[in-house]
Amino acid sequence: MNIKQELYKQCQNFLNQRLKTIQDTISDIQNSLLSETKSSAGDKHETGRAMLQLEREKAGKQLADLQNQQKILQKINPELSHKNVALGSIVKTSAANYFIAVSVGELQINNQLFYGISAATPIGKLLLSKHVAIPLRLELNNSQF
Repeated sequence: MNIKQELYKQCQNFLNQRLKTIQDTISDIQNSLLSETKSSAGDKHETGRAMLQLEREKAGKQLADLQNQQKILQKINPELSHKNVALGSIVKTSAANYFIAVSVGELQINNQLFYGISAATPIGKLLLSKHVAIPLRLELNNSQF
């Protein structure tokens, strides 16, 4: 398995773990809501239900965001190489190494550190469409790409 395939697989694993965590959270909230329904009525009961409803909405938004990230990741062909930086590119710089995919943070491959970043992040936007192997100096921190 090459580096890009391994990075892709780590991104998939990260998103799958988050998906399980969010689904477990939603399930726990649903169970709590059902047990709240069986509680006695009153202000305390209503406040508890309202808090659980808010948490369920928050988890629902996280789930929708995660599903969008999974769709973006599915657009990547880890076998493909690019002449210009695009979704699925590996970008090595003097400051850091990046995998343009989804924002997952640090990824470790063969003792090399990469950052899984979204093309929508500021650094991702700066790198998109740049030609591979041409030095690029960013005023941000003078790193060369």
